[in-house]
Amino acid sequence: MRKTICTLMMAGVMMTGAAKAEDYVMQTASTGGTFHPVGVAISTLSKVKLLPSEGFSLTAVNSAGSGANLQAMASGTADFSILQGLFGYYAARGTGPLSTPMEDIRSVSMLWQNVEHFILRNDLVDTGTAADIVAAKGAGAGMGARNSGSLGSGTLLMEGLGLTAEEDFQMIYSGYGPTLDAMANGQIDFASIPAGVPAGAITQILATNGDDVTILNVTPEEAEAMDGGRELWTAYTIPPNSYPGQDEAIQTIAQPNFLAVNDDVSEDHVYKLTKALYENLPFLQSIHPATKAMSLESAIAGLPTPLHPGAVRYYREVGLDIPERLIPPEMQD
Repeated sequence: MRKTICTLMMAGVMMTGAAKAEDYVMQTASTGGTFHPVGVAISTLSKVKLLPSEGFSLTAVNSAGSGANLQAMASGTADFSILQGLFGYYAARGTGPLSTPMEDIRSVSMLWQNVEHFILRNDLVDTGTAADIVAAKGAGAGMGARNSGSLGSGTLLMEGLGLTAEEDFQMIYSGYGPTLDAMANGQIDFASIPAGVPAGAITQILATNGDDVTILNVTPEEAEAMDGGRELWTAYTIPPNSYPGQDEAIQTIAQPNFLAVNDDVSEDHVYKLTKALYENLPFLQSIHPATKAMSLESAIAGLPTPLHPGAVRYYREVGLDIPERLIPPEMQD
């Protein structure tokens, strides 16, 4: 009888522990870019720093990118997502692919800049700038998988150059790795790859086919046209030696990426996650260099959606001045 009672007590303790632990789904993007490895870094941090003591963690899941991530958050199949700033902009306003605003999307933190890599086969390079994309009209091109953030942003940027991607190029639809494999194999001539620097798939093609392809520069005039007045894309310099054979800086453009969360996720959990992110930056940075862009000084810069109350709590605790537009409706008087 005593053994039975002890066994039942132990089972009860185990069930209580199992009930306490919560594993949130965090959608990222395809494995060849930066979203997924950064998501894995955040997931790893949560499992090491938060699961043992706080009873929750995040699991990074690869996806088609920002567009698919918004759909997953809307349907409740994802709790967190890494999103392009553009798709946060769409979510807040109900524009682009969205017919109505997604009022339950909240921000946790800016993560890193999503740097636009416009890669063209050398036999089509003339000026070495985005003007060569216009001149390559009719060529085979890849800008991401269907319903991905990279395809959405690439299509928009092409519109700024006066191009309609699906009409003016022979498009393929795939993730970063397969897209650049297609370029290496001569199936396409142009690829638009938004990713943190360095992006693994780009490193690979420049290591194996560096004599055949070029990352184009973007002039200030081209940058302004491509942004289209949204104030999302800004000038960005890819430092020399970021990629194999890259001896000179590349002038391009970038938009912010951020960690998003549904508003029904526990305030306490989001607070503890935000705190863990900023108290363990060296840990994150040891897993992926893109997270070296993270700092408290830039944590809320350019966020396109209101903060989650848990994030507000942490940022106020460390003394950040939070603009009114980032205070969520549920915290406003």
